[in-house]
Amino acid sequence: MRHTWRWFGPVDRVSVQDAAQAGAHGIVSALHHIPTGDVWPVEEIGKRQREVRDGGLEWEVVESVPVSESIKTQTGPWREHIVNWQETLRRLAAAGIRTVCYNFMPVLDWTRTDLRWTARHGAKAMRFDRIDFVAFDLSLLQRPGAAEDYDGATREAADRRFREMTEERRVALSRNIGAGLPGSADGYSLPQLRAHLETYAGIGRDKLQRHLVDFLAEVTPVAERVGINICAHPDDPPWPLLGLPRILSTAEDYAFMLREVDSPVNGVTFCTGSLGARAANDLPAMVRQFAPRIHFIHLRNVRREEERTPCSFYEDEHLEGDTDMVAVIAELLAEEKRRLAAGRADHQIPMRPDHGQEILDDLSRGAQPGYPAIGRLKGLAELRGIERALSHATYGLS
Repeated sequence: MRHTWRWFGPVDRVSVQDAAQAGAHGIVSALHHIPTGDVWPVEEIGKRQREVRDGGLEWEVVESVPVSESIKTQTGPWREHIVNWQETLRRLAAAGIRTVCYNFMPVLDWTRTDLRWTARHGAKAMRFDRIDFVAFDLSLLQRPGAAEDYDGATREAADRRFREMTEERRVALSRNIGAGLPGSADGYSLPQLRAHLETYAGIGRDKLQRHLVDFLAEVTPVAERVGINICAHPDDPPWPLLGLPRILSTAEDYAFMLREVDSPVNGVTFCTGSLGARAANDLPAMVRQFAPRIHFIHLRNVRREEERTPCSFYEDEHLEGDTDMVAVIAELLAEEKRRLAAGRADHQIPMRPDHGQEILDDLSRGAQPGYPAIGRLKGLAELRGIERALSHATYGLS
């Protein structure tokens, strides 16, 4: 695999040089300061490439070119936004970038109730607490009809939890859930979040799936012509939130997307952390099923605290948690071997150690939540060790 590292630009407390020292081969980045829906300027793409090169690496993967809410709802300037997305693909391809990640999650991107929860040994980790989230929905957001989405025992537990919360915790919970896309300055206040939810009135699961297919039908031909792989990130967490549908949470969801727009460039960002939060997802089997269309890999682990869906979970160490990381990596290496034999130019799949617990000096660095220096270095070293062992000519699977 091609070992990459997410970098949020010059504002990132973890530098490109840090990534190089950690063992990364290349950088994953995006132009978070460009408003969603706008074309990425050629000058800004070149500037980001120079910033990465100054640190000793190359910008290899874009994560993400955001898909606007207008596109997802097919309202407002959604057709203009698709044209702009197409043009951004052309400009990225002209700059030599060949992989673009995106997601189709409505309103909220990845969602956590805690951004720095204290895990074992005093490490800090991101966490999703199911009861805290329901308490937010019912008592802070006060979403109309929310009570109908939860059973009586869950509503009672959420009511108790809310009454026990300090005002400081309530404010932090709203801030954490309303946080915008990682690396961006976006975020939602409670009134803004309520307003955005209203734009999805009448948009259920089937309709949102159709909007994704419509979007892909427009952008995939451009990706084919310019030689870029586009890859959809799964829902995080992989179940409906706040009455909104989620459409990339299971193997069936991805099979539908890939079947409806059947092009080699239309593929998957395989995130073991997002998909692993849903107990029914068999991750090694999903790698086997979608192997030829996996264009980007996020390797991280979560520990489910309940065997139910939805569930509470937290971001565990990369080789701990509920995902069999050795089995997943073995399947990915087998796919890379098949691609190499077939002569595919993309036989080496870009991978990044996704998220990580804050440990040691991370605890005082103040980096983007989930993206510490040492926690990711540790994860990358562990994942690289598995890859090296499985690939060993004498002792491995090759």
